[in-house]
Amino acid sequence: MIQDKNEPETASTPEDSKNAAGITVSDMEKLISILKEKDTSAAYKALQELERISDETGALYGHTAEFADMIKSDKYVLRVRGFRLFCRQARWDKDYVLDENIDEALLILKDEKPTAVRQALAALAEIVTYKPELRETVKEAVSDLNYLKYKETMHSLIAKDIQDVLDRIKAAEE
Repeated sequence: MIQDKNEPETASTPEDSKNAAGITVSDMEKLISILKEKDTSAAYKALQELERISDETGALYGHTAEFADMIKSDKYVLRVRGFRLFCRQARWDKDYVLDENIDEALLILKDEKPTAVRQALAALAEIVTYKPELRETVKEAVSDLNYLKYKETMHSLIAKDIQDVLDRIKAAEE
């Protein structure tokens, strides 16, 4: 039987079964827990691993609403991590979870931290690529972004990031 990359493989217990990315459910839960911890080095490594898993399999799709909730955090690093993983679920979003949460998620583009905005703009590539029905929403949010409120040294960087997203949308629609 051919294993669907979205579905975990069957094993004696669900926690012990490995998905197509070669990781167990309990390991994924542990990575998500580390993602929310104060140790930024460990959390960043967990984020990278969770992004890798998201690129290979839909195993984390069930956590999309949790990632959306992270975007509402008071902590800037949690907002960014949540948004990046939220966007990474775009290719697996068959239940329109991203569509239901996109307006609130895009509020990160108004974040007080320019680095959060820059990472969010980069993460939008996933949504633009896999969710054509959300391109116009993304385009409007990105076009409305006021980067002049940040330090002058950030203006050209954010302007370039905005243009990259708009160019990606245009290319996807051609």
